[in-house]
Amino acid sequence: MLLQNKKVAIVGGGMSGLTLARLLQMQNIEVNVYERDVNRDVRVQGSTLDLHEGSGLEAMKRAGLTEEFYAHHRPVASKMRIVDGALNIKFDDHDHVKTITEDRPEIDRAPLRDILLNSLQPGTVVWDSHFVSMEEQNEGWILNFNNGSTAYADIVVAADGANSKIRPYLSDTKAIYSGITLIEGNIYDAKNNAPNLFEFTKGGKVMAFEREHFIGYGTKGDGSMMFVASFKAPEQWTVENGIDFRNKEQVYNWFKKEFDSWSEQWHEFFSGDEVNYILRPQYYFPLDQSWESRQNLTMIGDAAHRMPPFAGEGANVAMQDAFELAACLTGNQFSDLKTAISHFEKEMITRAAEATQESVENGEKMHSKLALEQMLGFFMQVKE
Repeated sequence: MLLQNKKVAIVGGGMSGLTLARLLQMQNIEVNVYERDVNRDVRVQGSTLDLHEGSGLEAMKRAGLTEEFYAHHRPVASKMRIVDGALNIKFDDHDHVKTITEDRPEIDRAPLRDILLNSLQPGTVVWDSHFVSMEEQNEGWILNFNNGSTAYADIVVAADGANSKIRPYLSDTKAIYSGITLIEGNIYDAKNNAPNLFEFTKGGKVMAFEREHFIGYGTKGDGSMMFVASFKAPEQWTVENGIDFRNKEQVYNWFKKEFDSWSEQWHEFFSGDEVNYILRPQYYFPLDQSWESRQNLTMIGDAAHRMPPFAGEGANVAMQDAFELAACLTGNQFSDLKTAISHFEKEMITRAAEATQESVENGEKMHSKLALEQMLGFFMQVKE
């Protein structure tokens, strides 16, 4: 086996990194995951995930975790309501026996991460390990973390997200701005802190379109609610807007101005105290990106193929990266590590390019003047 007597370091304890660690341990590979979170109890943010056949669900199957996944998935989370800016319901998945996304079961990020963490050997994840730099030593790497610790690995896998600090060791290709920026908001105890919008979801999702703007939100099993408000903006807006996103009043005033044609019912997202915001301009890597493969370093997930969230493919493609890389590294079809990694990277780039293109195109549709009509046409067609 190519990885016999070798140590693998995965930097980043997200879904792709943990999935890869699980799959490697199933083949008795020595692996550690270095995660910057202080411990596993740090609150997990982000939207509910819908896992797809052939990618996310296939990863859970190969990891032997399908039963655990279905024990924690949330069927009602797939139910969709499409509305306009006045919260007029144009399509209601709750009216249908079969959910449009029934073949893409939903699960919150926190329980999915717990499933993966619980599947790993004790001590696999090294918490409070915020990657700073690394340098080559012999045929491997010495990794340096901001807490002063170091670690050696024969192979390093970057799974450290869209702003990866390891990616520059492989590629200097820069991300492209999509033309769309979103504000992410997270509300805890949403039943009390945003009661009307919480009730409106009926446990599922809501997508709203009005005048080239979009709001999407949904509830989670822990009682919290995440929403995004997205819009077209020049790239420099993110640094020139003058808004302190830690200041709730400033964000609220911005929303009332930017989404001025939207119903005041949406203000519930911005008028409460129990909410925090994250500014997220949407970037993606070029579809034709490439880099020279190495025998001791590669990357997966957003680190390799950052993309907007408008096709629901990011986490699924990342989890597929994990099982495809594991197969290349632990199989017998390649003569050496560089050949195995090169094959994986070429296949990954092709798969990711297709998902990225779909995400970018969907983003344009969802922020067009005909967004509501186009989305209604899509969902009605799916139901037929």
